[in-house]
Amino acid sequence: NAYIDLTVRQPELLPLEFRLLGVTPGRWTPEVVISRHQGLLANVTRELAYGQAVARVGAEQVRELSWFRPGEPELALDPVIDGSLLTEEILDIYRAFKRPMRFEPEDVTQAFRADYASFEHLAAAMPTELALAAEQEAIGSNNWVVGGGRTLSGFPFMANDPHRVQQAPSLRYWVHLIGPGWNVIGGGEPMLPGVSIGHNEYGAWGLTVFGQDSEDLYVYETNPDNPSEYRYHDQWEQMRVIEEQILVKGEPPVTVQLKYTRHGPVQYEDTEHRKAYALRAAWLDIGSAPYLASLRMDQARSWADFREACSYSRIPAENMVWADRGKNIGYQAVGVSPIRPNWSGLVPVPGDGRYEWDGYLPIGALPHVTNPPEEYFGTANNYMVPDGYPYLNALHYTWGDEMRAARVNEVLRSGRRHTIIDMMRLQQDELSVPAKNLIPFLRGLTLNDPTADDARRRLLRWDAVLDRDSIDAAIYVSWERRLLQNLRVLLVPESIRDLLGGLNMKKVINWLAAPDGRFGPDPIEGRDRLLAESMEQALEDLRTRLGPDQTQWHYGQPDFKHALIRHPLSPAVDAATRARLDVGPVARGGYGRSLNNTGNGDNQTSGASFRMIADTEDWDHAVGTNTPGQSGDPDDPHYRDLFELWAAGKYFPVFYSRAKVESVAERTERLVPTEPR
Repeated sequence: NAYIDLTVRQPELLPLEFRLLGVTPGRWTPEVVISRHQGLLANVTRELAYGQAVARVGAEQVRELSWFRPGEPELALDPVIDGSLLTEEILDIYRAFKRPMRFEPEDVTQAFRADYASFEHLAAAMPTELALAAEQEAIGSNNWVVGGGRTLSGFPFMANDPHRVQQAPSLRYWVHLIGPGWNVIGGGEPMLPGVSIGHNEYGAWGLTVFGQDSEDLYVYETNPDNPSEYRYHDQWEQMRVIEEQILVKGEPPVTVQLKYTRHGPVQYEDTEHRKAYALRAAWLDIGSAPYLASLRMDQARSWADFREACSYSRIPAENMVWADRGKNIGYQAVGVSPIRPNWSGLVPVPGDGRYEWDGYLPIGALPHVTNPPEEYFGTANNYMVPDGYPYLNALHYTWGDEMRAARVNEVLRSGRRHTIIDMMRLQQDELSVPAKNLIPFLRGLTLNDPTADDARRRLLRWDAVLDRDSIDAAIYVSWERRLLQNLRVLLVPESIRDLLGGLNMKKVINWLAAPDGRFGPDPIEGRDRLLAESMEQALEDLRTRLGPDQTQWHYGQPDFKHALIRHPLSPAVDAATRARLDVGPVARGGYGRSLNNTGNGDNQTSGASFRMIADTEDWDHAVGTNTPGQSGDPDDPHYRDLFELWAAGKYFPVFYSRAKVESVAERTERLVPTEPR
């Protein structure tokens, strides 16, 4: 706030984005810190999609096309719900709340505006990239802890690489906080207090997203004489109605009416059919400020302390891992878990009182492990719930792909004693587990097209590593994309194709291993024909994209797999300003199902920007990455100086001791309050 006050007197000190938009910053308050971030939650959108799909093709077909764990959860809609009324517009407000800002040239001051032709071209490309990336079922993150019995030093390691949107300026920043009771280093987001991934003197911790369902969509019958009343049990109940003013740049304030049922904010009213739809969200309850429990985690002195700190971590749901100097490793799932006594939470339900949460599961009762006998524990957004777990009705049924977790387990349970270098290699690992499973289906085939048959033989000799310089990787990724697209057309009814999203890779492998009548009268022949046609289409895609010369078909290049980090203002500004804001492109390897998760689109719009590996033997051995840089100022040399290092899969040291920190310090700044406190 002191700096904001300074910019009032010296406007030239405002960050570039404010100057480009012609706006001034508001002051930070405690309310801003805890209210402007909702914590990686989007289950209700999938809930509506499942409800729509069930209404169109039935629960059994939706279940067959999806990957639910555990068991076979109930998907049938309550008879009270008219499935034909479940439309996309029900969640328009919710999606707008989560949607990134879209800036247009008129939002930018005249001197820096893009012309509309370039704006339309660039703005159109961004949704296409995001749609390609969404073909994978989940993006997610990786973390693991390795016990001293599996490391060369005899001390545990902690490694974490959270996968989020790639953005400029950086999503996360490295920070080292020292004060009374504090000496913590790691990563956090600028608007959030504390360090969410890091270490202190005693232990190191990291996170990935845990499968938890903390949202429900309720459907109400409304009173024909008063649409602000809804049926609850056998009587009409009044909605709470609030009027708010929303400030709009360049226009008069807009007055809106906000309605709330006993379950939460009303998202949509269908007055023609006398229906209302409201969201119940655990993250709207008191005490659900995202990541605020990091403040307790940062001061944990033991695994017991850390688990206690985890008990305050309501939002978002995470897989927390821990490794400490006492040679303990552990895992604790966190997040607020509503207990649903009589439904799965996968489809919308009536809000008439028959479907109510029965409180929350205590966080300490969520899955957890202390010093596992395997001497390692890793998570990759996969199904982590142990057999016999008694509280399944408080968890989620949709989980991330198993492929990254399978690779973590394959490497960590090997007999070798691991080093920090091994941890770096594992975070950067670009082996495709799906390729190991899909390519063998090509073994017995002979493709009529000689070029396609040559590509088939190449893949059979390939090591399944998606190296950016590999031609085989380009052929495989193009083939896998075409195969998944063709399988969706074959197996998923057109009426629900956009609702279910991408196919789960485990299901794909199972379908190909045991094809059924959906592949044709002779399922094996139909499967093989699909594999061959997908290969021929993939090669045509590569010729169109990269030209006829196969020696130029390297996977990593600007016309195929790359990373171009676009600033949110990029499409709206002129070319010179865009060059200051954007970072890249650079060639990339990997994809959305490799440990080095670079997404399934051509441009890496998601994945690990921040990485950390901590060695509990000596905190000065810790290493990390970040991209594109530590500064948020596009004209600062540290805005993009970490990008090339990150793209090359290289790490920098993360020193902790004062002597080491001072030995590499570039400058020292002293901030002094202007008023006594």
